Amino acid sequence: MAGIAGISANRLELLQIADAVAREKSIDRKIVIEAMQNAIQKAAKSRYGTENDIRCEIDAKTGETRLTRVLAVVESIENEATEIGLAEAQRRNPEAKIGDLIAESLPPLEFGRVAAQNAKQVIVQQVREAERDRQFGEYKDRIGEIINGTVKRAEYGNVIVDLGRAEGIIRRDEMIPRETPKYGDRVRAYIYDVRREQRGPQIFLSRARPEFMARLFAQEVPEIYDGVVEIKSVARDPGSRAKIAVVSKDTSIDPVGACVGMRGARVQAVVNELQGEKVDIIQWNPDAASFIVNALAPAEVSKVVLDEDSARIEVVVPESQLSLAIGRRGQNVRLASQLTGWDIDILTEQEESERRQKEFTERTQLLMDSLDVDEVIAQLLVTEGFATVEEVAFVELSEIANIEGFDEGTAEQIQTRAREYLEQQETERDTKRRELGVADELAEVQGVTSSMMVAFGEKGIKSLEDLADCATDDLIGWTERKKEKESESVRHKGVLDGFDVGRKEAEEMILSARVLAGWITADEVAPDAAEETNDEDGAVTDDVASDA
Repeated sequence: MAGIAGISANRLELLQIADAVAREKSIDRKIVIEAMQNAIQKAAKSRYGTENDIRCEIDAKTGETRLTRVLAVVESIENEATEIGLAEAQRRNPEAKIGDLIAESLPPLEFGRVAAQNAKQVIVQQVREAERDRQFGEYKDRIGEIINGTVKRAEYGNVIVDLGRAEGIIRRDEMIPRETPKYGDRVRAYIYDVRREQRGPQIFLSRARPEFMARLFAQEVPEIYDGVVEIKSVARDPGSRAKIAVVSKDTSIDPVGACVGMRGARVQAVVNELQGEKVDIIQWNPDAASFIVNALAPAEVSKVVLDEDSARIEVVVPESQLSLAIGRRGQNVRLASQLTGWDIDILTEQEESERRQKEFTERTQLLMDSLDVDEVIAQLLVTEGFATVEEVAFVELSEIANIEGFDEGTAEQIQTRAREYLEQQETERDTKRRELGVADELAEVQGVTSSMMVAFGEKGIKSLEDLADCATDDLIGWTERKKEKESESVRHKGVLDGFDVGRKEAEEMILSARVLAGWITADEVAPDAAEETNDEDGAVTDDVASDA
């Protein structure tokens, strides 16, 4: 852009400079001409006085430059630099009236060395801003694409990539571990963000994100590109191992086979790009249990038990399959969890048997203590599926009487003892609740029991306002996944941990408390509940996507 210094050159040179800059920076020629106009205006103001309203026009066809001073027609002049009286204006133009603008021609400006340098700076600045706007506009619409570039330099572990008409950055944590690109190397990366910053648009690239792998498969597998095969989710341990779940919309096409390709050619192309990262391609299934079993491949699963409220699943595997199911440093189960969005607990058949025996013993002891019955009766009740005193107290009498060895009289006596025990417990809880200072009005909240009120009091929730101010996770807890550590996740307990309360029930409690506290009206509950549920679902989906 050295030619800009010669802005006082002849008309032809002026247009040639504008054309050259526009081509070099890939910006509109009009923008360059506007920058030149602004530069000449600034130089003219320096010469004639900054208080003057001076305009410059450059004819885009001929290169002719016109300088004018603009004066506003007023009744009484307050600023002679920008205003002109009506009488004087009408001498110049008989049709002039108050409020009009009068243009007064100025002689062509001869640039000195300083003025030319200042003009150059103005043009360079405006052209640079236009170039940044062009880069931002071009790349912000390419978020989600894979782009090719050349390594330009490395800074503190980050890699700067020359994209041709812009630069991108791959941060250290977005690189595949142990990957060390060198100057001049060709790289492919995924554009995950483009931001405006003071130093210009920043284009953020990644080779470690799951979306990069998904896009690579879309490039290698025509069925994915055409939409016949869909990628449902991806989980990666960059540079080591990955799992990708696929499903076919056409029953005649095997999604796994399509991704593998003839003799593994398609998946091998992706593996080579990812520096040898092992890829498990898994058939997606709408049934959560089947999908999780597939996701744990190559391990064989004996049994699964789902808890949909907390999105947790217990997987039982033979002893010989335990290390395979967990994987090295928990990698296999961690990736399966990220892929499916479920927290997975893996047990051996022996561990499950011991746990069930322990549960049986604990439930038997509970019924023995609360109903004052012997071990045989308590075991019979547990064997028939009675796990709590509440179930015994409020079930149909005939269900207890029909147990082998029981009669109606025995059943009635057992049920009476169960109800008396619950009444005693209720009285004790109510007394403790009052001692903790929990307000009576909390009992009016939908779904809240006396035992929950005690739990609230122990955690400092003593009024409607306290409960109304809670978030769902405060009540039911949440799971924080620790990607950087070997442990799969950390469970943060909620106030109602141990109670059979799911996310939906917790939301309803909070909304009910807000209505009773007067924060919202009953009419607002239904739509708000729907929105909050959607938000929660969206949050879970986002978490899964980010974990994937």
